[in-house]
Amino acid sequence: MKKKCIALVILVLTFSQMPHAQTKAADSVIIRVGEGSKVIFAIKDKEDLETLKHYNFQALMEDMIARLENKDTSTHKKPSVEYLKDSVKTERQVTMIEPTEVTENWDDDTWDSHKHKSHHGRKTYHSINIDLGTNNYLSNGKFPDDTNELYSVRPWGSWFVGLNSIQRTRVSGKFFIEWGGGVSWYNFKFQNESTTMSKDDSGVIFSEDARDVTFIKSKLTAAYLNASLIPLLDFGGNRRKSSLFDGHGTDSFRIGIGPYAGYRIDSYAKQVYKEEGDKRKNRERDNFYLNNMRYGLRAQIGFNDIDLFISYDMNELFAAGKGPQLNAFSFGITL
Repeated sequence: MKKKCIALVILVLTFSQMPHAQTKAADSVIIRVGEGSKVIFAIKDKEDLETLKHYNFQALMEDMIARLENKDTSTHKKPSVEYLKDSVKTERQVTMIEPTEVTENWDDDTWDSHKHKSHHGRKTYHSINIDLGTNNYLSNGKFPDDTNELYSVRPWGSWFVGLNSIQRTRVSGKFFIEWGGGVSWYNFKFQNESTTMSKDDSGVIFSEDARDVTFIKSKLTAAYLNASLIPLLDFGGNRRKSSLFDGHGTDSFRIGIGPYAGYRIDSYAKQVYKEEGDKRKNRERDNFYLNNMRYGLRAQIGFNDIDLFISYDMNELFAAGKGPQLNAFSFGITL
């Protein structure tokens, strides 16, 4: 490896002495080193060729060789202006070619500048994540279906949706913290389409609607404003979480678990039915003695651009003594 890197230095220095006319002929120049290594110069602005003439390639390559020998694959943090020759440092404080991340996998994707853009000194990346999945609840560790309760939930149609603004901060090496906030919706679609909800001073009441109509669905919806803090191990050491919308994966496995908390901002019960051939909807906004707070643990696991999550509320859905003892949970995919 050291011999290849020394050869790389020689070739780069040779390239820097090429006539200006040669560099004008192409947007990129590829210099192959040995059997499986290469150096790529990609020039988007021809004015950068003048900047290139003032680079101290010896200092740059000494840093690169030292990092490769130490198997340091983290992002290069030294500002590119540091590689200007002393005679022009004070005269040319310009933005130049940004060094890319150094990795041990010397393939074509490694050198793709669209995949590995360096941000000097940047430890935190922001992303907008969408959680899509299903939700249900447990009563003393069992599903209410076991006792045929009126509040038993249909898995299909009980959708969980979350919209989150997440910051991803590297703590050290492959250890990250994902933190942020967002809003989420529980949708509990009841097994019995004629289930109706009401309440009195003693608590929430689940009963069957006795009207002579064709019931289509009945559900309870609760919306929460949330905050989360998830310690995460990313074995690829990727600073930025990959996404299905990126068009490429980051070839890594990641896993994390951590706490979240939420505050209820809305809730309502909804019935849909047909009466004399007409489709009708009844929606009643009420707190139904739902707890204002929710808190629990979230686990997530991902590979390449696919992430799965599961969240479990450690406190009960309804206020103590005002409804059935239910702990809500959700699971699905993060986009």
